[in-house]
Amino acid sequence: MADDRAGQVTRTAAEVYEEFFVPALFGEWAARVADAAQLAPGQKVLDVACGTGVLAREAARRIDPGGVVVGLDCNEGMLSVARRKAPGIEWRRGMAESLPFADAALDAVVSQFGLMFFEDRRAALREMWRILRPGGRLAVAVWDALDHTAGYAAMAALLQRLFGDRVVAALHAPFALGDAAVLRFLFAEAGITNIEIRTSDGTARFPSIESWVHTDVKGWTLADLIDDRQYDQLRRAAATELTPYAQRDGSVAFRCPAHIVLATRP
Repeated sequence: MADDRAGQVTRTAAEVYEEFFVPALFGEWAARVADAAQLAPGQKVLDVACGTGVLAREAARRIDPGGVVVGLDCNEGMLSVARRKAPGIEWRRGMAESLPFADAALDAVVSQFGLMFFEDRRAALREMWRILRPGGRLAVAVWDALDHTAGYAAMAALLQRLFGDRVVAALHAPFALGDAAVLRFLFAEAGITNIEIRTSDGTARFPSIESWVHTDVKGWTLADLIDDRQYDQLRRAAATELTPYAQRDGSVAFRCPAHIVLATRP
């Protein structure tokens, strides 16, 4: 998968991601995924595709005392920010398709908004399943379909009109597993058939339309696809075309649903 569709970001983008994307999109889901995984004191937990660590930090709060959390990501920029935010957590660089743990080693494996970007999704799920002990819990969050997320559907339409297929593909990528039937089939192909899919609403929140554009471009791989001139073009167009998602105070809020897939290892 090309980098612009594989969720890879630079260190600078990782810092923008933590400062803007985490409160805008990801923060509210960490507690929900931790709840779904039934994390408890003393457990050993792995956060796969941990990014800058928002879910791992939530997990660490829940498994204390006596527990262990490891955050794993393939992106060194993300891990650098994660280490700075939470030096007490063990952060490892690695691939989801080859997890550095023995069979049945962990009580829980969690992952939020990373599965869409794995080079081999089935292999990654098999690895997550392999390292769970009997009775261990798997909880994986992915975004619902783009059609169900009106704000990003509007952003995608704007990017398509301004810049064409390659740029808009990078924004479509996070929503690639939004179809629950496709998601269920993917897990079944990985040998995980006893799943439950819980779909619930979240809310994307940005201080302004300009902040929304800044976050999507500077904190994501769009930074490698859109130059400064194009960024200014997008910013000006968004100020007009994305106003339906602005509140009276100028902030932005729109529905952003996701699926959490749950399974317990027999």
